[in-house]
Amino acid sequence: MKKTRYLAVLPLTAGAVMAFAAIGPAAAKDSYTIGVSNTVQGNGWREEMICAIKAQAIASGKVSKLNIAHRNTDAAGQLEDIRNLISAKVDAIVVNPVDPAGINAALQEATKAGIVVVAVDQAVTEPSAYVISNNQEEYAYLGAKWLFEQLGGKGNVVYMRGAAGAPADSDRDKGFKRALGEYPNIKVVHEVFTGWQQDQGKQQILDFIATGTPFNGIWTSGIDNVIVDALTESGAPLVPVVGADNAGFVGQLNSVKGLTGAAVTNPGSIGGAGVTLALKILGGEKPGAQTTLVKPELWENITAEGRAKLAKAADPSLSPEWPVSISIPDWTTYSKDQIIACKGPGE
Repeated sequence: MKKTRYLAVLPLTAGAVMAFAAIGPAAAKDSYTIGVSNTVQGNGWREEMICAIKAQAIASGKVSKLNIAHRNTDAAGQLEDIRNLISAKVDAIVVNPVDPAGINAALQEATKAGIVVVAVDQAVTEPSAYVISNNQEEYAYLGAKWLFEQLGGKGNVVYMRGAAGAPADSDRDKGFKRALGEYPNIKVVHEVFTGWQQDQGKQQILDFIATGTPFNGIWTSGIDNVIVDALTESGAPLVPVVGADNAGFVGQLNSVKGLTGAAVTNPGSIGGAGVTLALKILGGEKPGAQTTLVKPELWENITAEGRAKLAKAADPSLSPEWPVSISIPDWTTYSKDQIIACKGPGE
């Protein structure tokens, strides 16, 4: 069983440094090649994750090359991508897994080849892999509990999930259902998978609004600003909405009159943290726990404290789909200019 360590290391809070232990004489090199495997394109969160990986690779001064497999694919496709990275003889692989167990065979092959494997954003069940991720179950629980409380413990809720079968979606479903169990008078009147795609999510909520089914609140799995757009454009009531700390949604929580909502932090910069963790291990430092989870925060626009946090976090210079949490203290060292440039070594 994996040991898990929880760290509150969000950009706007004090961070804690993960404990590392030396693992004997390190066979450290001057520079490394890091492979990256990601299976979702066209999503702002994933794009920020890739840019954070590139930026941290440069900022570290220890990465000579990134070999990035970045496309929309399934477990079979990711298995192929990881095996190609193994054949390319990379030193480490940073992977955002499409399935918690479906790519284990390739991860085992990488470990046997002496390649360090770090899963970011979502967990894998392969015990040789290291994991650094946002706490997805807690992410959903915080937002769902807040939403149900705003509704006075009763009402109809629209449940807009991520991608079916993805580890993060499964973990978030556990958190959502945990909160739902505490509020038996809350009813999910519509459940849909958005695939974490903006256009798809917006059309799905517009189609549901058109049915005329009454609803009192919306929980979204990070597809949020377009949901608010759909409500305002359709003339539907501005019911409470829960989303992530995406720049567009944070801006709406600060500015859209009549909107009640909360953003739950889920930094895409976890990709850069994955690079840092991989380099530490390559340098001979083994983390004290196999899994590290970044604890989320909730920023609501109904209290003075929450509004202050939202105002401080707002960053209109970022893409609306990018989380405003563009760095993680103690884990990323790049500048804002570097992550926005989205250039890796040699680019």
